[in-house]
Amino acid sequence: MKSRLTGRDLALTLVVVTLWGFSFVPIKVGLNEIPPFAFVAVRFFFAAVPLVFFIKPPRMPLRYVVAYGFTIGFCQFGLLFLGMKLGMPAGLSSLVIQLQVFFTIGLGMAYLGDRIRRENAIGAAVATFGIVLLAIYKIQSGASTTFLGFMLVIASAVAWGAGNVIAKRAAGEHADDMFALVVWSSLVPPLPLAALSYAFEGGSAAWQAIAHASALAWGCAIFLAYVSTLFGFASWARLLHRYPTALVSPFALLIPVSGLVSGALLLDETLAPLQAVGVALVLAGLVVNVYGVRLRARVERPSA
Repeated sequence: MKSRLTGRDLALTLVVVTLWGFSFVPIKVGLNEIPPFAFVAVRFFFAAVPLVFFIKPPRMPLRYVVAYGFTIGFCQFGLLFLGMKLGMPAGLSSLVIQLQVFFTIGLGMAYLGDRIRRENAIGAAVATFGIVLLAIYKIQSGASTTFLGFMLVIASAVAWGAGNVIAKRAAGEHADDMFALVVWSSLVPPLPLAALSYAFEGGSAAWQAIAHASALAWGCAIFLAYVSTLFGFASWARLLHRYPTALVSPFALLIPVSGLVSGALLLDETLAPLQAVGVALVLAGLVVNVYGVRLRARVERPSA
């Protein structure tokens, strides 16, 4: 397993987390018309259909496909939106769910034999401190939560971490099957999410909202299905297959950073000084995570 990101894979990683951060813009737009659970159900439906009729099933046991779809599609997003429904603010949720970085690393060490370098730990700690500052700003700005909502978002982070490990173990020698894994596993979440929508979002009223949604809302759902889900999760799973979880997963801490920048550029949201410091720490931590080994080797190299 490679211990350093190639330039191409580093670029791919940055593209994925940037797109995931930008995805908060179409999410906000789509949620103006469609309730959360129904919106996510539509997202995964389009991630699966019609591609399942053209993409061969992944070369891995069916249990991995179902488990990945259940953890990533239903648990991660279902628990996240349920937590938000029960009192967890959206902005704070996007920060708390980044605990998945540590769940991914821990589960990778426990079940995949991954090792964590000192530089990985230091980089993750620095970047996490940046996330903590962003969370403090949210709380100072008036964000409050319920204990149940908070715990559900943490459970969502656990599910994301578990899904990452499942994808890495499922791939085996077939890393090229990651796209097929995401397509076929997307068949799992829509029906359970539809049940949650019926239970928590006004019964058939949620589906009336879908039927009467504007072209813009449908465009947001398509973007989330094809770009965030199919391209994003397939690329992420492929990266996790190639590299240790401790090297790749901390890059997810850039997601709220990208979300802040996207909001500032497209939604006229402002970036406060404390947020800027948090963003800088996240970036610094990721630099240590990626280049720490190389920098330490240069420092420790004996002079001629």
